[in-house]
Amino acid sequence: MINPLRSEAEAFRFLLATVAYFAAIVIAAVAGGRWVGLAVFIVLSAVVVGWWARARRAERPVPTRPTRQSAEDERRILVIANETVGGRTLRDTIHEKSEGYREEVLVVTPALNSPLRHWASDEDEARAAAGERLEASLARLREAGIEAHGEVGDGEPLQAIEDALRTFGADEIIISTHPEGRSHWLERGVVTRARERFAVPITHVVVDLEAEREEVR
Repeated sequence: MINPLRSEAEAFRFLLATVAYFAAIVIAAVAGGRWVGLAVFIVLSAVVVGWWARARRAERPVPTRPTRQSAEDERRILVIANETVGGRTLRDTIHEKSEGYREEVLVVTPALNSPLRHWASDEDEARAAAGERLEASLARLREAGIEAHGEVGDGEPLQAIEDALRTFGADEIIISTHPEGRSHWLERGVVTRARERFAVPITHVVVDLEAEREEVR
């Protein structure tokens, strides 16, 4: 079954809209009688159906192509990751994808936020935390010989990818996640939806940070 609510923020907004929908009907019925309540129910239901139909048409993925093509000896890699950027598996994959090329690596770390803060447009704390994770991750990549630069992206991974592709003509996208069962991105189908949406080769890398830490001990 396909979940029409693609994020926690969307689910939270849906909940608020549902409460407002029924509250308006109840208030209309109490204030003006059942026929007024019925009229409000019909009008609001028609608005909801119309919005849903437009949303269904709008959500059909339109492949996004990179804005700039690389030179033959250049490889431009866009990495989307949060906590897993510094993982060894990801570093090895970047090395593999850029072997024989002059690589340019852009790391985008989405500013993950709670639904309530997202709804209230309170993103300062989320962006600051993402910036700290990004700087630490870039330092680890440079220690591994990978010259990368980065930016904090939108809290929604797919939107973060789309925003980055507008200015960074990636030849390859690498999405790095935690393992199955510990990854919210995998639960939400981010990798599958990205492959449907973007006309750029996408590699999914699973980074098990806990296992890597155990190996170091």
